[in-house]
Amino acid sequence: MKWASPFKLKSKGILGMNARNFSYVLSKNKRELYPLVDDKMETKRIALLEGLSVPDLICCLKYNHQLKELHTVLKDHQEFVLKPAKGCAGKGILVITGRNEKGFIKASGSIVTFTEFNRHVASILTGMYSLGGTPDTAMFEKLVHFTDTFNGYTYQGVPDIRVIIYRGYPVMAMTRLSTKISDGKANLHQGAVGVGLDIVTGKAIQAVQFNKLVTKHPDTGQSFEGLEIPDWDVVLKLSAQSFDITGLGYLGADIVLDKARGPLILELNARPGLSIQIANGHGLEKRLLYIDSVHKKRRNIDEKLALVKEKFVDLK
Repeated sequence: MKWASPFKLKSKGILGMNARNFSYVLSKNKRELYPLVDDKMETKRIALLEGLSVPDLICCLKYNHQLKELHTVLKDHQEFVLKPAKGCAGKGILVITGRNEKGFIKASGSIVTFTEFNRHVASILTGMYSLGGTPDTAMFEKLVHFTDTFNGYTYQGVPDIRVIIYRGYPVMAMTRLSTKISDGKANLHQGAVGVGLDIVTGKAIQAVQFNKLVTKHPDTGQSFEGLEIPDWDVVLKLSAQSFDITGLGYLGADIVLDKARGPLILELNARPGLSIQIANGHGLEKRLLYIDSVHKKRRNIDEKLALVKEKFVDLK
């Protein structure tokens, strides 16, 4: 393992975990606002109230006795996503792409039997995957069919785009691409690939898996060179609106690109991780400090995006 000099990290504007927690998460995010993003059902509710696009909800379960009716509700759905409403780091999520006589077929192609599926739902309700281990809600959403842009860039899963929003300004972005190891989930902790994105253009900068640089997708062999996110301005604007609906000063907005519906808010995070800096090859700190220096002037979202595009071309 190689250790980097603190001076070198500082010169690149790398934001450390303690600085993130103290200067941004704790100081910019009021505690009473956390439930708006820690509970994905609540996030969906407030997004819909403001007319923002989110994946369609099939149903949700809060109690074990509701399991009896679940399979009746799901019988018309060959594919869906099961997730804990208060889960984190992708834990507890099942991406279902089909079914047979034995059970449901996961994105990886493996089978989860109906008994195992029921047991998994029950585990979610007990809070096995929730923040703090509190009782949780099991959410069932329609599976997003991603835009053709990502063909060859992901393995049996839906890629998403993480955008860091600070004081309502988008400051850094990456796309997360599922792999065979990540079991169809776009979560870096579970082996997905993170591709840093130019915040101005939406074009790929570099890619990492398990914090190591990669140039091609490990399963498809597709080179990341030339990857460019479509509807980039729409993605940035939708991400920035997450500040307006939550009031959180520092957060991560996860966006998916549905082939039919366009950009959708998948979920929001009040404690976004720092690996986005590795994917981009530079740190967050200089951009956060710049926003601190200009945020007092009132700007609408379009003016905020224009400022970011003008100032962040060379600010790394």
